[in-house]
Amino acid sequence: MDAEFFSDGMLTNLIITLVVALLAFWLFKISYVKSPPNIAFIISGLSKEPRILVGKGGIRIPFFERIDQLYQGQISVDIKTDQSVPTNDFINVRVDAVAKVCVMKTPEGMRLAAKNFLNLSPEKIALELTDSLQGNMREIVGTLDLKSLNTDRDGFSDQVVEKASKDMEKLGITILSCNIQNITDEDGLIKDLGADNTWRIKKDAANQKAVAQKEISVVQSQNQKEANDARVKAETEIAIKNNELDIKKAELKRIADTKKAEADAAYEIQHNEQLKTVNEKTVEAEIARTVKEQQLTIERVKVRQNELEAEINKKAEADKFETERKAEAEMEQRKRLADAQKYEAERQADARKAQAEADLYTALKEAEGIKAKGDAEAYAIRQKGEAEAAAMEKKAEAYKKYNDAAVTQMIIERLPEMTESVARQVAAIKSVNIYGNNAEGVSSLTSSAPSLVKQTIDLVKNVTGYDLTKKENEKKTEG
Repeated sequence: MDAEFFSDGMLTNLIITLVVALLAFWLFKISYVKSPPNIAFIISGLSKEPRILVGKGGIRIPFFERIDQLYQGQISVDIKTDQSVPTNDFINVRVDAVAKVCVMKTPEGMRLAAKNFLNLSPEKIALELTDSLQGNMREIVGTLDLKSLNTDRDGFSDQVVEKASKDMEKLGITILSCNIQNITDEDGLIKDLGADNTWRIKKDAANQKAVAQKEISVVQSQNQKEANDARVKAETEIAIKNNELDIKKAELKRIADTKKAEADAAYEIQHNEQLKTVNEKTVEAEIARTVKEQQLTIERVKVRQNELEAEINKKAEADKFETERKAEAEMEQRKRLADAQKYEAERQADARKAQAEADLYTALKEAEGIKAKGDAEAYAIRQKGEAEAAAMEKKAEAYKKYNDAAVTQMIIERLPEMTESVARQVAAIKSVNIYGNNAEGVSSLTSSAPSLVKQTIDLVKNVTGYDLTKKENEKKTEG
């Protein structure tokens, strides 16, 4: 029992310790805070002076202390004069500038900034500072003239910074820089000042150009004079040197001509001696060449004879070989042709034999087909004849059973068709032309209809053997 109670007590203590540890970890997690380098955390609540954390961590007691933020980075403030501001020389101008500011890094500066810009974004802080900076810039514009504003913009921006720094320090803000972007006026005086300066600069440049051109002309004239003197002096010296050169050339030419005449005479003598020697050598060479040509001709004749003999022998052998080769080829060709003809004849004989067998088989099949067809047609004709004969017998027996009234009834039933046929023949007559003074033509036409009816009655009598007039006369007699 004591062991069980001790075990339960240890488990309870362990659970309590674990709960306390988790609670302590949770409290530490929600209490520890760490600020980034560009944001200051302001912790206040328990102490009289708030604690400030910038880029480091710290402990905040939950539920008893609060934490706020203050932006520490650089902020750009656009400073523009909404209306024209008169300068010291009473010229209305508009100024556009940009100021770079940030919260002071001193504890006092951050305390002042926390009172004014706590938990505000950089844009809202810039909006809060715009009015104060614009007022300071307008004050500085009123102390300067138009020319100073344009020619000494660095001095103008320094004065704005110096003037506004006092007000910014009261808010915990320091001004890092101020740059003047643009200055304009309503009457275009700045443009006129620029035109005046441009004209003055052009005038000074023109004067300087004229002075430079004058100096250049003087220097060019002096250079031309010196160059002319040098050219004359040089040409004189050249002429003297050329004269001396001509004299020297003439002397050298005379000496050269003398030497050349002597050399020509000696050359002529030497040339004649050499020509004689050459002629003698030429004659000897011609004689030797003639002998050599005769010997060469004899040798060429011999060589040509040998070549002709060789060509004749070679051609004879070649013709013999060609004749033998052609004979062998013709014999081989004839043999192959005979074999081919023999093979072709055998193949054609086999083909004819196969064709004959096929034709015979076909003829037998056709004969069998014709016989079968004839038997079938004969059977069909026989059956048809037997059927027609039976029908005729049946019809004859039926006719025998008919009495006169039935026959008469059948003929009467057929009479409309007969008379309709007669009427169609009469109706086919399109027109009738009657020539002569009597009416024989008309009477012959009117009498044709009864004639046709009589012909019809005779036709019935000839076909059926039944006389309609006889039967009618018998009826009249009985009446």
